[in-house]
Amino acid sequence: MKTRSFRLQLNSKRAPEFIDITEWVCQCVSKSQVDNGFAVVYSKHTTAAVRINENEPLLLADMEKFLERISPRNDDYQHNNFQIRTVNMTPDESPNGHAHLQHLLLGSSETIPVLDGGMQVGQYQSVFFIELDRPRAREVMVQIVGE
Repeated sequence: MKTRSFRLQLNSKRAPEFIDITEWVCQCVSKSQVDNGFAVVYSKHTTAAVRINENEPLLLADMEKFLERISPRNDDYQHNNFQIRTVNMTPDESPNGHAHLQHLLLGSSETIPVLDGGMQVGQYQSVFFIELDRPRAREVMVQIVGE
């Protein structure tokens, strides 16, 4: 059994932002020399998600609107009230309750089968890193396990 891990450093430009990382994940699978197994793609952040969906510009715009509808950026969140919040505060803390709630529905990872040395995604499937909070440096991990 082989296990190979890779990290991608990226900088988001806006939120929400759907960043297609499919090619990078495919390269990681190829470098891993795993013929049959799986790849886990994971976001190390509670305000950035990893999801598989179609990379079609109008659909991406629809998904951005959907995220804003389910948890609007300018809604009233206790997490954003820095007068009462005392836990997990950082010097550059931002009012990002909306991003945490959107992440709750999207999640941190995807697991993708690897067969015959290739990532098994459908014709229209792309792997996205999704920035939900604000532009900043981020990290994505992929771990490939198999024979």
